[in-house]
Amino acid sequence: MIRSLVIGSGAYLPETVLTNTELSRRVDTSDEWIRERTGIRERRVVRDGEMTSHLAVQAARAALADAALDAGEIDLVVVATTTPDETFPATATTVQARLGMSRGAAFDVQAVCSGFIYGLAVADNFIKAGQARTVLLIGAETMSRLMDWTDRTTCVLFGDGAGAFVLQAGEGHGTNADRGVLNTKLFSDGRLHDLLYVDGGPSSTRTTGYLRMQGKEVFRHAVTNIAAAIEASLAEAGLTIADIDWFIPHQANQRILDGTARRLGIPPERVVSTVAVHGNTSSASVPLALATALADGRVKPGDLVLLEAMGGGFTWGAALLRW
Repeated sequence: MIRSLVIGSGAYLPETVLTNTELSRRVDTSDEWIRERTGIRERRVVRDGEMTSHLAVQAARAALADAALDAGEIDLVVVATTTPDETFPATATTVQARLGMSRGAAFDVQAVCSGFIYGLAVADNFIKAGQARTVLLIGAETMSRLMDWTDRTTCVLFGDGAGAFVLQAGEGHGTNADRGVLNTKLFSDGRLHDLLYVDGGPSSTRTTGYLRMQGKEVFRHAVTNIAAAIEASLAEAGLTIADIDWFIPHQANQRILDGTARRLGIPPERVVSTVAVHGNTSSASVPLALATALADGRVKPGDLVLLEAMGGGFTWGAALLRW
């Protein structure tokens, strides 16, 4: 059977570092308050004039270099983002142009923090259906542009960044020993809109709006829903938590990471956490965390890797792959 193999990965972070101490000069907070509640020490933020597409292109180029491919060999570009450069066209088409591509297709996926998992499912299904052989998947965000910098409950959480995969069709035997994407599980529940949303948009306020969140309720649903998605993914693959080499979660909050790990019995040493230095980069957080674990040698060929995320909407999901 056809499997979607990750043959390249890349990441990019803006140069500007925003520490908790610097944030405490903008809003009524402190380094201790932020660390205790979130585990975050610092995050990266874009400069004036720096857009989501700029971050996406840099991550894409790194992933293409890692895959030893030219942009002209890509059939499809999918960008997962909730902070596009413009209302339209899709940021993916801007990336396509800046990479010098003159073929294929490009579009955005919007599932907020779950965007990269949703995008991975899209890429995997395009490859399995034979509609694309090689896909460039990018998660890129400038979440700092959605922050109300007077709201200490939200502005301390988020950062900017981008991560990318190059996926290509390969052969498998249809077992959990195959390399590549083994399965993806996607879920949503629009009834939970008011727990995490942006209070603006083209057809409502004709403004961008600011991110609003009910933190305690988000935490409660996050741990429950993420655990259920992970269990569904493992059940389909005929695997257990003990079989997983690396758990790479969406980097929302260290408390959520810890709570999910405890609920599922995942040893802390098998959880990849970058939230302390990245903050919550929404759809970019999973590929950024994976890029970190690849760079330091933790994730190796043949490892079973479990990805998960939950975002506003609510959306959530999990993906299981063998590296």
